[in-house]
Amino acid sequence: MIWNYALEEIISGHADEGEQFVCVACGRCFEKGRIYELDGELFDAWGAVRQHVLREHGSMAEFLVDREPGVIGVTEVQRQILKLILEGKSDKEISAAAGIALSTVRNHRFNLREKEKQAKMFLALMGALERETKRGIGKSDTGSIEEVPASAAMVDARFNITDQETEKTLAAYLDENGAIRQFPARAKKKIIVMKEVIKNFKKDAVYTETEVNRILKRIYEEDYPSLRRALIEYGFMERTADGSVYRVRE
Repeated sequence: MIWNYALEEIISGHADEGEQFVCVACGRCFEKGRIYELDGELFDAWGAVRQHVLREHGSMAEFLVDREPGVIGVTEVQRQILKLILEGKSDKEISAAAGIALSTVRNHRFNLREKEKQAKMFLALMGALERETKRGIGKSDTGSIEEVPASAAMVDARFNITDQETEKTLAAYLDENGAIRQFPARAKKKIIVMKEVIKNFKKDAVYTETEVNRILKRIYEEDYPSLRRALIEYGFMERTADGSVYRVRE
């Protein structure tokens, strides 16, 4: 998960994990000591991961601003304004593009700056809390709260899932081969099952609907079309408008 990396690693787009550099956006690894060819150019691992971030994700600012508002902690309007700022638009151009008053643009800038200050203090508080209690905020008496998928379409209480809940739900709804016995009705349990199902797809691969159906049919033959739609609805996968291309949502 991208938020498991340090702030500077997220900003740069890559992390040094000893024997390899890793793209924090998609998880692609570049082994140290190897030479990589990208579009006819040769790079060492450090150069390759930097080029990869730029070529595949545009920039980390572009990648992050395209995440769901709930994931990056802003409203949809604020996200759109941040995208326009990233494009180099002036306040006047932002006002015209967003259909809001110039004074409203300035108000959003002010609110975002205050949010940045609050975020720094919040991170400091959480870090100090973990250091002094020797226990992260995500560790409860009923188990560790699991990470929310970065691709989640909407972050809410449905994703408040502990590792114990995951273990019990998977045991109840999946057989020993990973096939679904019955697709759960409750949203939280659906999410737990889909988090397991999505592991059958490669993050950097592109799939046709036929290929997706073939994989899902092995997992839930009874109603794999509903499972496919749920993966899209809950943000685990995305597809083109014509439904011809599917991929795991980052």
